[in-house]
Amino acid sequence: MSESLSNAKISNVSRRQFFQSVAVVSGGLALGATVGQSTKLSAGVLSNTNQSSDLELNLFITIDMQGQVSIICHRSEMGQGIRTGLPQIAADEMQADWTKVNVVQGMANEAYGSQNTDGSRSIRDFYTIMREMGATARTMLEQAAANRWQVELSQVSASNHQVTHKLSGESLSFGELAAEAAQLPTPDRKTLVLMSPADFKYIGKPVPIVDMDAMITGTAIFGQDVQIPNMLYATISRWPVVGAKLKAVDDSETLKVKGVVQTVTMPAQGRPVKFKAQPGVAVLANNSWAALKGRKLLQLEWKEGSNAEHNSVEFTKELVAKVQKRGSTARERGSYYLNIAKAADSIEATYTVPYLGHEPMEPPAATVWLHDGICEVWACVQTAQSTQKEVAKLLGMDVEDVQVNVTFLGGAFGRKSKPDFVLEAAYLAQQTGRPVKVFWTREDDIKHDYYHAISAQFYQAGLDEAGNVDAWLQRTSFPTIASTYTRLIWWPQSSELSMGFADMPFAMRHLQCESHSAGAHVRIGWMRSVANIHHAFGLGSFVDELAVKTGTKIIPMWRQLLGDQTAVDPNKEGLNYDNYGESLDDHPIDISRFKALLDHMETKVDLDETLPAGQGWGFSMHRSFASYVAVATKVEVADGAVKVLAMHGAMDAGLVINPDRVATQLEGGMIFGLSIALMGNMSVAQGRVEQSNFDDAPVTRMHQCPAMTVHIMPAPEGRLPGGVGEPGTPPVSASVTNAIFAASGQRIRDLPVNKVFTV
Repeated sequence: MSESLSNAKISNVSRRQFFQSVAVVSGGLALGATVGQSTKLSAGVLSNTNQSSDLELNLFITIDMQGQVSIICHRSEMGQGIRTGLPQIAADEMQADWTKVNVVQGMANEAYGSQNTDGSRSIRDFYTIMREMGATARTMLEQAAANRWQVELSQVSASNHQVTHKLSGESLSFGELAAEAAQLPTPDRKTLVLMSPADFKYIGKPVPIVDMDAMITGTAIFGQDVQIPNMLYATISRWPVVGAKLKAVDDSETLKVKGVVQTVTMPAQGRPVKFKAQPGVAVLANNSWAALKGRKLLQLEWKEGSNAEHNSVEFTKELVAKVQKRGSTARERGSYYLNIAKAADSIEATYTVPYLGHEPMEPPAATVWLHDGICEVWACVQTAQSTQKEVAKLLGMDVEDVQVNVTFLGGAFGRKSKPDFVLEAAYLAQQTGRPVKVFWTREDDIKHDYYHAISAQFYQAGLDEAGNVDAWLQRTSFPTIASTYTRLIWWPQSSELSMGFADMPFAMRHLQCESHSAGAHVRIGWMRSVANIHHAFGLGSFVDELAVKTGTKIIPMWRQLLGDQTAVDPNKEGLNYDNYGESLDDHPIDISRFKALLDHMETKVDLDETLPAGQGWGFSMHRSFASYVAVATKVEVADGAVKVLAMHGAMDAGLVINPDRVATQLEGGMIFGLSIALMGNMSVAQGRVEQSNFDDAPVTRMHQCPAMTVHIMPAPEGRLPGGVGEPGTPPVSASVTNAIFAASGQRIRDLPVNKVFTV
């Protein structure tokens, strides 16, 4: 079913030639849409490629004369199943037979709209577009059949890869109709009739992923697998500290290693770091072993600069001190500072989260070949278009002359949305005149990441005489991702404060959300669920502390805080709310969905069960990426060790395309969150990350992973899809530490847990 990714040479074929090859020469039907970077399909842009070869089109669907349907997936496959989910939508609306569908990986091209596979938005952004593409193909095939039979369009219908005349029962296959359909004008989007959800055959069904066979048999091509004739292998000794400058290089011993061809000094780069290749010295060899051995023998002298003084332990103390003081207001309701002094009682707590690394199982890798006036790239990237643009800029080439082939990604979690490793390969290919594969080791990956921001948060709540929360304060401080792009911004951005902090859904009369600046001393980047990681930990932990203080059970505590609201609009209280790029009309902060999750978890998990000494349940919930997730965790604490016994996760992601993939993404997100909670920590001393591999930067192992139960909430008709890949992570940390408190009385406010307990 799926076209294998190939490392064969790709010639420089123009878009016109490409469309002619698939549509005109074959006599088949090719459909496309110019989507644009907004990802929203504009009225009237659906176009038949045969109408005008001059149109810049985005090819999604082709049908050949044998009836084979090819659907392009323009997003990157990193284990989330998007190469199944997006084609699944189009095939259903098209009435195609799934066994006759071939999935083709899209290369970098602006015509696709955004190809950035991040933010849990592939389905959110392209659900309607892919349905319209499928409906357009179906309508054109039906019209071709109606024309042949000389009947009205209403007298025919498509189903199971053929079009049937309703009165006679006569049928024509898609292949038989493809050439005639290709000559028809494209129907106006406004006239398209989309299927009733009741008629879906694939949407909402557990369709197996199309790449399963390739992955099981080892034929799937990942970034590290690419091989090109005459290719050099490159590994780089990079700056030890961000901002360091190379003073001297001694490569004499390196060049003596058999197989080493040459060394190349990477260009000095100023800050901000952006996606630039890091300064250092590359060792290029005929094999990876020689490259690595040669790198060990390099003698480099650096001027390290001010970041060499950075220490994450001391920096955490600075952030904690900051959040004890009044900050910049992000959202305000009522008069917190006037009313906290009147509170009958109060509670406060400070929470910290260290730097975190992505640690995908496949470290970054990219292969670049410059030839015949073009640049070919093979890489495990999440952002094909930005890769294309950055490479073109570096090499001084036209964007259309840079061809980016997206391989499978062996995990990514946001790391591979930064194409710095591709720029390394591009620069070295230009310098050497040969194809170059840059491969990162695990140590490279851990020591030269774009790290999730270190953070501190402060919470305070004022209680009235009845013990209800009347006033609420929260402050946050962490290095902003914007520091990667400019050295002039040191404050968390509104988009980051919109991630589980200033969009908190509670209904107390007086609310104050504030932020503080924080310097960036390492490369900061987005990681799975981004700022929700630390904000959900702080918020979920503080709710539990409130429940303990007031003697309230945890789920009633959440209900009390949510109050009688129906929806929340943080824009009305001063926040420039991002809402993950979605409108609040389509994706409101819906309090009823929080409460429905609470109701569901209450029926599925007995959080109040009588447990043996040393065991306890913890609970938390969070909204992110337009989806809602609740997590309950059961732990045992004994002899200074924590063992996670069970986890339940419930997700309301709106309309679900493939429930199997949603379930596995929820499980994966929870395991990712468990790694963060138990062991996540990239410590920095003298500007250097101290960890180097899984021995000192561990992730959740089999023996640490508990029995997991996932619950996918049904969606009423008309509810749009939410994000899936990231929302499972944020509530996990608080659910774990709340469970530890229930089991042991020990409150963990500073992650990770293994600072206190063996895990």
